[in-house]
Amino acid sequence: MNYIRFGNTGMKVSPLCLGCMTFGDPARGTHAWTLDEEKSRPILQRAVELGFNFFDTANVYSDGTSEEIVGRALRDFARRDEIVIATKVFNTVRKAPNIGGLSRKAIMTEIDASLKRLGTDYVDLYQIHRWDYQTPIEETLDALNDVVRAGKARYIGASSMYAWQFAKALFTSERHGWARFVSMQNHLNLLNREEEREMMPLCRDQKIAVIPWSPMARGRLTRDWDAGSAREETDEFGKKLYTFSPDKDRAIVDAVAEVARERGVPRAQVALAWVIQHRGVTAPIVGASKAAHLDDAVAALSLKLSDDEVRRLEAPYVPHPVAGFQ
Repeated sequence: MNYIRFGNTGMKVSPLCLGCMTFGDPARGTHAWTLDEEKSRPILQRAVELGFNFFDTANVYSDGTSEEIVGRALRDFARRDEIVIATKVFNTVRKAPNIGGLSRKAIMTEIDASLKRLGTDYVDLYQIHRWDYQTPIEETLDALNDVVRAGKARYIGASSMYAWQFAKALFTSERHGWARFVSMQNHLNLLNREEEREMMPLCRDQKIAVIPWSPMARGRLTRDWDAGSAREETDEFGKKLYTFSPDKDRAIVDAVAEVARERGVPRAQVALAWVIQHRGVTAPIVGASKAAHLDDAVAALSLKLSDDEVRRLEAPYVPHPVAGFQ
């Protein structure tokens, strides 16, 4: 595994990030398809053995149990100073005043709760999960700056928002001399390329690390269009992401299958290789419910798609509405 600089920082990360939404108590939260601790640990251990040093979770995943499982496993399988732990703040599974969002009160409460669940004194990357329309961005950024200055986070990052919002946040941080977002976790894959219009050029210009979520479109790019999965049946959020142009999307899925067949590799490797090769991408966030999924992901790092293959994969695409945030 060759490690790379994380955007304009000096931190080094693996070119793949392990997304940890898969790991959590299936009886808690909203994801009944998650793996409990006994099933999660071998996958996390295999990731470390393969050279993954970058792990992404969130306070809301499986009602916090994802952070707990990941924290315990990484303490057993890796050295804390060599790995990069990322988590997120904004969403919540509990509805009550001052719970969730990006107010100073919420951020200060949630960072301490995440650190306790993870069993660590700091996270390497603390990300806002979405834009908070109810809280002034100045309040959010000031609070995040205090989190960094207190040593509870090394860097801060953002996720899925409009490019103008991200630009506003970057400008505001610079104007006040606050800690600046160093990364963008956005929605980018062969079925959703809208980020190519503004967010990707902005991130390249500002030297922002890009760590796309759902690089394989929640598995849709890895199987026939009409083939479902247990996760797809219960993933309410995922059901909303790829419904706009089923005929064109099906053609893309078929193109992935064709290239994979010609190459003699699994479809997942082709879909992931496209994201890895995308200009400006730092480290796609890959999920894994089996150790073999990690092997496929690592193999995709060596799969270099030709210009002709890229054109065939991209040709059926049509503009899509924004999906994954509002």
